[in-house]
Amino acid sequence: MENEAFIRLVVFAGLFALFAVAETVLPRKTRVQPRPSRWFTNWALVVIDSLSLQAMGWLLPLLAVGAAYDAAQSNWGLFNHLSWPIWVEIVVAVLILDLAIWAQHLVTHKIPLLWRLHRVHHADRDIDVTTALRFHPVEILLSMVLKIGLVYALGPSAVAVILFEVILNGTAMFNHANIRLPLRVDRLLRMVLVTPDMHRVHHSVHRAEHDSNYGFALSIWDRIFATYVPQPKDGHDAMQIGLEWQDDKPSRLEWALWLPFQRK
Repeated sequence: MENEAFIRLVVFAGLFALFAVAETVLPRKTRVQPRPSRWFTNWALVVIDSLSLQAMGWLLPLLAVGAAYDAAQSNWGLFNHLSWPIWVEIVVAVLILDLAIWAQHLVTHKIPLLWRLHRVHHADRDIDVTTALRFHPVEILLSMVLKIGLVYALGPSAVAVILFEVILNGTAMFNHANIRLPLRVDRLLRMVLVTPDMHRVHHSVHRAEHDSNYGFALSIWDRIFATYVPQPKDGHDAMQIGLEWQDDKPSRLEWALWLPFQRK
């Protein structure tokens, strides 16, 4: 697709600005840490993650979208052996990819080594639109390897992969945003999508709550696999976000990068 990177960047920037403004105007929770230090660290992680993916591209020239083009040319993957209408393929591919991300997220909580990486995301003591971008670069690289493998196995069109990544990035920023939605709107939206109140439960300090609500885009997977928790036991206003043992250090970049290798 021509201008694919530019289109994704414009959509990302537009949605980020929208949610950043919305959570400033209609905040759900009072911040624990100052925004500048947190945002510096979270955005610095985005830059490091992006550079890591570029470096990975030197070793694996085809990342997710490139893998879709290559699979189509080589006739690899399930969809390249089916004659479904393109719109059916796109819908099914997006559903499968979203389920895969849900399963990957669950696994990062269950396998201790992966949890050490993933807890960089959970260490953020506030949750806002930048938390959606806060991941350790090693976790980002492992996630990309999984995505590439899945794309080769499925053989979805490049359009389906691009659409899925746009949806994933957009919904992740939405459900991490510190936005106060009307309760009626939240109830309706979470029938399909993961809402900020639903995902905020996942960032609770309580283990039983952060081991729930793994979805980033669609809410159906948590309902189907019985990992859905509707509300935090302490209520949204009183609940604590982050990790039980932490202090103010998560807002420091070097601490976040070193966290997986600390004994905690």
